[in-house]
Order: sequence, then C-alpha cells, then structure tokens
Amino acid sequence: MTKPVDYRIFFTALALMIFGMIMISSVSVYGSFRVTSAMANAWYIESAYNHFYVIRNIVHVLISCAVIAIGVKIPYTYYEKYSRQIFSFALVLLIIVLMIWQNYKWATWWISIPGVPFTIQPTEFLKFGVIVFLAAFFKKYKKYLHTFREGFLPFALILWVIILLVWAQPDFWTILVVVPLSCMMFFIAGANVRHLVLLTVLWAVLASSVYLAGDYDKATGKNLNTLGYITQRIDNFLSDNEEAISNKTINYQTEQALIAIGSWWFTWLGFGQSIQKFWYLPEVQWDFIFSVIVEELGFIWALTLLSMYLYIGFLWLRIAKYSMDPFAEYAAFWVTCWIVLQAFINIWVNLNIVPLTGITLPFISYWWSSLLSLSLGLALLLSISRHVDRDAYYKKWKRKRYFSLSKRLWI
Repeated sequence: MTKPVDYRIFFTALALMIFGMIMISSVSVYGSFRVTSAMANAWYIESAYNHFYVIRNIVHVLISCAVIAIGVKIPYTYYEKYSRQIFSFALVLLIIVLMIWQNYKWATWWISIPGVPFTIQPTEFLKFGVIVFLAAFFKKYKKYLHTFREGFLPFALILWVIILLVWAQPDFWTILVVVPLSCMMFFIAGANVRHLVLLTVLWAVLASSVYLAGDYDKATGKNLNTLGYITQRIDNFLSDNEEAISNKTINYQTEQALIAIGSWWFTWLGFGQSIQKFWYLPEVQWDFIFSVIVEELGFIWALTLLSMYLYIGFLWLRIAKYSMDPFAEYAAFWVTCWIVLQAFINIWVNLNIVPLTGITLPFISYWWSSLLSLSLGLALLLSISRHVDRDAYYKKWKRKRYFSLSKRLWI
C-alpha cells in the first residue's frame, strides 16, 4: 500500500503560488501594458491590455502543479537511479544555451524554442540536477568522502565543471547559490573538515578574482568585459553612487525598492495601489516583487511571508531528519536549503543587505524556469515524505503534545 505524502508541504507551497498570482496581477499592470503596446505597434495583437503577465503566470502555475502531481507519483528511488541522466541533461542544456540562446542585455541565459511562448533558463534546472546527482554520489561513496583522492577530488571536479559552464553565460549568482549549498551537503555527508577549509579558501580566491577581473565604465555604467556587471553591482552596493541612480543603472532599482519598503513599512497603500510599479521600479514582477508587497500590504504581510518560508524550512528539514535512506536525507536537505536560502537572498537584495543578484522569490516571482525547477524539487520532497520514519516523527510530536493535530494534518 502506498503511503500518503505530507500534504502540509504541498499546501504551503501552493499558498505561496496563489499569493504570487494575486500579487503579480497587481504589480505587473504597467509592465503588461508596455509589453502589449509594443506587440500592438508591431501588429502582433489588436490592442494593448494590462493582464499579459498574470495570464502567463496562471499558465505557469497550472503546468507546475501538473508537474508536481506527476512527479510525486514517481518513487524517489527512480530519481536516484537516473541521477546521472538527469544531471547530464542539465549540463547539456548549459552547453546548448551557449550555442542557441536568447540574449538579454549582457547575459546568454535563455533558450528560446520556436513555437513555444516560454523561454528556458537552464541554470534553474541545473539546481535540481545537482541535487539528485550529488545525493546519489554521496550515498554511493559515503565511506570514501573523507579521503582526498576518492572523496574530495571527484567532488571538486564536479563543482569545477558546473562553475565553468555557468560562468561562460555568465551567471555568477547561480554559482553563488549552487556551490555553497553543495559544500554544505558534502559536509553533512561526511567530508573531511580540512578539505572543506581548502574549498573555502579556493572559493574566496575565485570570488576575489572575479571581482578584480571585472571592468566597466564608471561614467556610463557600460560593461567592458563579461564580468563587469558583477564588479559594478558590488561597487554600487558598497557606495552610494548618485550618478548611477540618475542614470537608472543597477543602483537605481535598489534605491526604488528601498523607497517602496521604507515609505510604507507600517502604513501600507493597499492592494493594487502601488506607486513604484508604474516603472519607477522596472520589471518589478521579477526580482523586486517583495518591495511592492511591503508597499501595498505592509509589514504584517511581509512578516507572514517570512513565517511561511521558515515554516517550509521547518517541515522540510524534518523530512530530511527522519528519512530512512541517505539519498533521501541529502536530497531533502538540499531542497530545503535551496528554497530558504534563495528566499532570504531575494529579500536581502530588496533591503540592500546584499548586492543585486537576479535571484527570484521562490514560488512568487514571475519566472517560468524558476517555478518549474522549484516544483520538481517539491515533487521530489513529497515523494521522499512517503518514506520517513513515521514512528520517530510522531513520537517527537507526541512529546510536544501535538500528536493528534499532526496526525490529522498528515493525510
């Protein structure tokens, strides 16, 4: 008999998706009008309208829910069995994007398929591929992970391949998420601490080299090489460059996000009443949707959103803790840290705590590839939740006197 999944995990993520659709219906009004106006001028459509992004987002959510429904039926052991193929497919997509891509500003991150209205960002699917591959790798070679030759070197080689392919696009911020989480997973699996220290030193050297190698024109903000955007973002973060703000460069977005958050932190404008969404904060439905959430709904909803991500982290880490298989434990841990870390990085960017990264707010931001890859991770986690040590799980909750409630929620 197939064991049921923990539906609290799914319904929490679904609540975030629905909340995201509601917010995108508000924040994307002006952006939708701009896009459809350009389409109307080119005679692709009859007239402009305000719901371009929200219609697409609804389609994205429906497809993602279908992916979850299918993926959860697949036993997690199949993900382990075909981990090499999944990871190889993600690497092939990274290679394809360097040959057949859709360029946006300075990056070659997207693959545009003729006849398909959505573009694909391979680095998002890389995150899922890394999860299943490293979880299977760490399980298979667990007793060798503390060694240099059979543990550290293969892991370092895997990371190096990932870094080279992602760097070529360039997408340093994906590396900033994938590499640290992979190292954390390596440590949990039983890596030698000295090897992790070596990885940390190498990572610090690499990051410093990237920053120093980047070059851009400070007068115009134009990148002079492929790494210039990284150096520019860090410099803008470290200094209050008024000229960059007036030129509407990277610092301009951060400045407008802070205006949205700071002006209406405790006294909000109300749903649909945002001022910043009218192109004061460009493309707000992506990286900076959190700032408009605060502007329209205030501190209480921002706190509620944070609480939901923390609740997700709590539930998902419990799945990792009580998993009865090393692959399931490692994969669940990686997925949990991926979601929570990405959420907090996005929020920190909006609060100007870290430089602008281009990382989306999980399950909420308008981004097709991100939502689909997160849904794959969610499907894997739901599949794993069927096979936790339920006796230990319920025993823990019984000691806290939450046993009856937990059992009712675990459908």
